[in-house]
Amino acid sequence: MTNWLPDLSRGSGPVYMRLADSIESAIASGALPAGSKLPPQRNLAYDIGVTIGTIGRAYALVHERGLVAGEVGRGTYVLDRAETAPSEQADPLTISLGGTRVLDAPANKIRFDTTAAPDLGQGRIIGQILAEIGEQNISEISSYSRNFPQNWFLAGQRWLARNGWTPETENIVPTLGAHAAAVSIISAVSSPGDKIVFENLSYTQVSRSARLLGRRTITVDSDENGVLPDDFERLCQQQHPKLAFLMPTAHNPTLATMPYERRAAIAATARRHGVWLIEDDLYGGMTGDEIPLLASLAPDRTFLVNGLSKSVAAGVRGGWVACPPHFAQRIKVTHKMITGGLPFILAETCARLVESGIAHAMRKASITELAVRERLVGELLDGFDFESHPHVPFLWLKLPDPWMSGTFKNAAFRDGVLVDDEDEFKAARADKVYHRVRIGFSSPKSKDALENGLIILRSLLEGGGSAYVGEI
Repeated sequence: MTNWLPDLSRGSGPVYMRLADSIESAIASGALPAGSKLPPQRNLAYDIGVTIGTIGRAYALVHERGLVAGEVGRGTYVLDRAETAPSEQADPLTISLGGTRVLDAPANKIRFDTTAAPDLGQGRIIGQILAEIGEQNISEISSYSRNFPQNWFLAGQRWLARNGWTPETENIVPTLGAHAAAVSIISAVSSPGDKIVFENLSYTQVSRSARLLGRRTITVDSDENGVLPDDFERLCQQQHPKLAFLMPTAHNPTLATMPYERRAAIAATARRHGVWLIEDDLYGGMTGDEIPLLASLAPDRTFLVNGLSKSVAAGVRGGWVACPPHFAQRIKVTHKMITGGLPFILAETCARLVESGIAHAMRKASITELAVRERLVGELLDGFDFESHPHVPFLWLKLPDPWMSGTFKNAAFRDGVLVDDEDEFKAARADKVYHRVRIGFSSPKSKDALENGLIILRSLLEGGGSAYVGEI
């Protein structure tokens, strides 16, 4: 342990900030070399005549700057500067828009932070389709997609149809996935400054995109059965939102499925207050539930979005939106403005996957594989509280005391596993704390990799944080 003491006579501002700056300067000068241990908080507080709380705030600040790390029972240590070089992505705007997810994950980490369709060899089949398109449509793939073939719309009609409801082909727009569809809808039917409703927990890549477009996000309360209709009514009366983004079936991340009565109430409220609805059915089509879609209850107000990423292949970026009557052209044009246009080769690939029945067969195979994985999850996490569905590629895990969501995520990362903490799904700042993480189990390539990752997480859960949080 070093005998270093800070010089607080320099600088200005609160003592804890001057202390943090002094620590940073000492690290930069070599007075505190990599691997050296900072003085225990209580000792340093006594030596310089401040409270232990001041020391704690300073240590927390240098920890946030990526200069030190701590472990229970060992203390706080200076990190190697080579290991803490700032990421090119570490600017404030990227952080605020990107949430807490690791964008460029190290290759040696087990990825439980993605829910893309499991790899079941579909790449080879898709490669064959791409080769056929290259041979048959040379002129089309060498130019812009100015005319959309009818099979693109028929494929969307077939993929979106569910529970006795089938959209009309003239109301369908092929898109670069469900995310691009949702952002295009928000751009087309709202203006900067308009309010968009999201559930407290939601797919926040859309809510962040909405804010980037100048829209304001407001949140509606939910419970284990999804959105609370009374709170949605209250928001519509008081806030006058333009649009609501909802996931009625297999909600991400809670897995809640909204009962028919709530869907009917929300559809009626939306119609009464002139609110547009985006129904994200990306996971819903995998569950087999038979509850009517919002799109069938309020076809005049609902944009239904779905795609291939979760059950077929995320890499082909395929999706469709079924629009209310007379909106398809507006969404098509807006989608082009937002994305730059739909590549012929991708749209044709997605259409052929659906038309041939391959996409449905892949979805069935994915569901079968996910059921096997979900059973393994149940075995290895037995005794812990979580929500899951045998056809959906993630679970929503309740953390035992004293774990907090962000701390657990960091501990898992240290031990080689990537998970999403609850902040990744908060559509806006909120006081409510869930103490949960989402664990996606579709990406590990093998049963062994999945099992190893789950064993690591179980060990952390059972350890209760005792092996992670330092004295900072």
